[in-house]
Amino acid sequence: MKLEWLGHASWKLKAGDKTIYIDPYQGAYDEEADLILSTHSHMDHCDPSKVNAVKGEDTVIVAPADCAAKIGSPVKSLKPGEKATFGDVEVEAVEAYNIKRFRSPGAPFHPKGLGVGYLVRYGGKTLYHVGDSEFIPEMKDVKGVDLLLVPNGGTYTMDNEEAVEATVAIGPRKAIPMHTRESDPREFKEKVESASDVQVVLLKPGDTLKL
Repeated sequence: MKLEWLGHASWKLKAGDKTIYIDPYQGAYDEEADLILSTHSHMDHCDPSKVNAVKGEDTVIVAPADCAAKIGSPVKSLKPGEKATFGDVEVEAVEAYNIKRFRSPGAPFHPKGLGVGYLVRYGGKTLYHVGDSEFIPEMKDVKGVDLLLVPNGGTYTMDNEEAVEATVAIGPRKAIPMHTRESDPREFKEKVESASDVQVVLLKPGDTLKL
């Protein structure tokens, strides 16, 4: 797998002969997609203009059901624990939600059931895109991750401290911070690597990583 960070939580993934876009929002969208994965319907994770720029006749869009009306296309929705295969690529949905970050009292920014994270498996490797989430109990059950894409921006998702806790608990081979707003990725790297054997890779938009 070859991964390119497009910015924010947006990624382009090449898995064998499949071109996959995850959370289309930032970056360049210059190649037709075989598969588009959207973690939830917020604009910065499911931008209709970006989806439609790379959507072809045979493109499959995997997203929560409320994304369909937004982008004007049918979607395949996976609930946490459900899997689907696309050629040699397997996609599994996992939970993603807020516990303590609220839009207003009792109204979390990302309530349970709004969105998901995705485990993408190909060629014996597993990539885990967390989506917009805090460090939730279900993450402790996710095992065998080769590359973790973890939000650490605070406000709407985990901050650095929580992202460090989540990363150490999951124990991937490598981790990349994303959705970085107020947090310092260098601090995240230092704390994760001092507390575990996880290698943290810091990317700039446009950088790539082979897995």
